[in-house]
Amino acid sequence: MPDLSIIGLFAIACLALTATPGPDMLLIASRSASQGRASGLATYAGIATGTYCHALAAAFGLSQLFLAAPIAFDIVRYAGAAYLAYLAWKAFRSDGTALAPVAGLPRYSQGRIFRQGLLTNLLNPKMALFVLALFPQFVQPQAGSVAAQILVLATVLNLIGLVVNGLVILTASRIGAALSRRTRFRRAPQILLGTVFAGLAARLAFGGQR
Repeated sequence: MPDLSIIGLFAIACLALTATPGPDMLLIASRSASQGRASGLATYAGIATGTYCHALAAAFGLSQLFLAAPIAFDIVRYAGAAYLAYLAWKAFRSDGTALAPVAGLPRYSQGRIFRQGLLTNLLNPKMALFVLALFPQFVQPQAGSVAAQILVLATVLNLIGLVVNGLVILTASRIGAALSRRTRFRRAPQILLGTVFAGLAARLAFGGQR
């Protein structure tokens, strides 16, 4: 178990990182606007689960693969870009009802949205490298199991992320609900969602060179 002082320093670093708008926050906000708070939380749950997976990979040295074999980094990067491009295509093709956060309209299942958040996070090799670079700075080998310490740090990151993104979810879902009540803006939430997915795909495919 890391010292409380170490956890405190790590928490400050996490707060600074999670409060800065990035791909995860954009995805959570756009999903909340398009389908409401529950979907935003499901997206965050998927992303948080992905963070644990990356933490476990770092703990057992699997993330070193990206450093030792650049081709592995590229394979995962392009797979992630392709998946995000597919999600963008699905969002743009929506007719404005499946994603609208209005009672009585068909919705994507929370399990499906959770899996999208999880896969988006897992297929982002930069997240694996981020965990590999940051977490070891706060690990104390003399404090016990390195894997346990990394999981504790991942939990701190996810809890802070829940607070920060919780505010994003509440705000974005209200904006989405307001837009869905206006006929002329009915497709705005899913257009936003598709744009975010497309932007993330382009960023991952063309902006991931090291």
